[in-house]
Amino acid sequence: MLDNLSSRFSQILKTMRGQARLTEENTAEMLREVRMALLEADVALPVVREFVAKIKEQALGAEVVGSLTPGQELVGIVHREMVALVGGEYNAKAVELNLATQPPAIVLMAGLQGAGKTTTVGKLAKYLTAQKKKVLTVSCDVYRPAAILQLKNVTEQAGAEFFGSTPDQKPVDIATAAVDYAKKHYIDVLLVDTAGRLGIDEVMMNEISTLHSTLKPIETLFVIDAMAGQDAVNTAKAFNDALPLTGVVLTKLDGDSRGGAALSVRHVTGKPIKFVGVSEKLTGLEPFHPDRMAQRILGMGDVLSLVEEAHKNVDMQKAEQFAKKIKSGKGFDLNDFKEQLGQMRSMGGVASLMDKLPAQMIQGKANIDTDAAEKTMRRTEGIINSMTPQERVKPELIKASRKRRIAEGAGLSVQEVNKVLKQYEQMRDMMKKFQGGGMAKMMKMMGGMKGLKNMMGGKGGMPF
Repeated sequence: MLDNLSSRFSQILKTMRGQARLTEENTAEMLREVRMALLEADVALPVVREFVAKIKEQALGAEVVGSLTPGQELVGIVHREMVALVGGEYNAKAVELNLATQPPAIVLMAGLQGAGKTTTVGKLAKYLTAQKKKVLTVSCDVYRPAAILQLKNVTEQAGAEFFGSTPDQKPVDIATAAVDYAKKHYIDVLLVDTAGRLGIDEVMMNEISTLHSTLKPIETLFVIDAMAGQDAVNTAKAFNDALPLTGVVLTKLDGDSRGGAALSVRHVTGKPIKFVGVSEKLTGLEPFHPDRMAQRILGMGDVLSLVEEAHKNVDMQKAEQFAKKIKSGKGFDLNDFKEQLGQMRSMGGVASLMDKLPAQMIQGKANIDTDAAEKTMRRTEGIINSMTPQERVKPELIKASRKRRIAEGAGLSVQEVNKVLKQYEQMRDMMKKFQGGGMAKMMKMMGGMKGLKNMMGGKGGMPF
């Protein structure tokens, strides 16, 4: 997510180090780099101009305070303006869905075809059912029969209820019937999926305007693809003019290293970004925090989101049992190794972890091939699955003949088995550090995680 922009900003800050003062000359050079970085990330030109002007106003001639270097002074200025650009300080009331109305609370989804509306409805249904809300979804997209079936499938996966519709019905009739059903069955939230087009047209806008005036939804969310680039501005403006939008959902934020729409759409619509889609999974929807987004862009990471992700997806009871086992000195076996890989996958995998860790914690973070690391994790799990229960508990039993059998069972080479065993031994040695001093010793041994790049499936390295 926004990897290129993060990389460019890190480079900009690097060049500012060693300066005693932010002068007109070095600030002008820095602003040129900032401008180019934003334009390359597909941020809209008017947005770039305003952003750069605000930074220039604050940065020019700013004295270095105390022990701060100009780079640190600059990152503070850029961070403040970046937070303001994508939404200002986090406001829970502005970002959270407003469901304070007589049930059902109706949420209308609007956007172009391919923006990810239907998938987002499924994710939103999952998000709300996790909050113990009774959710009903309905599709008013009568132009794509597959859209109705798609919504039915994702709704079932989300554990919500689906209201059926057919292509021969009128969108307004479908929506009215769904509202009537929701009232009779005590539904808390009704999510209405609407038809999209490949481009903005008058027919589509009139249809969704009619739906809006009929339903009077408490929330009208504009769903936009983060990869839309410069087109995002025109699309956002058209929908904002046609509908009283209450918020924005940015989808596919994990799919492009540019993602400039994230920095443009808030400026154009003036409406808060409420959610971001960060993976294809139904759990891949996160409430939007402007300050955290700014921190990610500037390479500061998003440790708070990482912690929240862990609490939400990791089996804390198992994690506690594992910690007690390691602390007691009972040892770390291949079952534990596999369990840790599974815990990482439940948190979104390597890509999600890398995205949220500060750049300075991982040397060469931008160059880590997360896809290759994910494949390595899957191979590792396959190899461990080919072992007997006894071999997993006592890896020292695995000699040449056993390695050949395990390799055949996993459909891989003996060399791959040897690599996994070496990775396990490295991890086991790390875990031993917990017994005699805890995390501090472990982090010192890892060099503050600077060596993590070499652990990402590199030569003899770990798969995560």
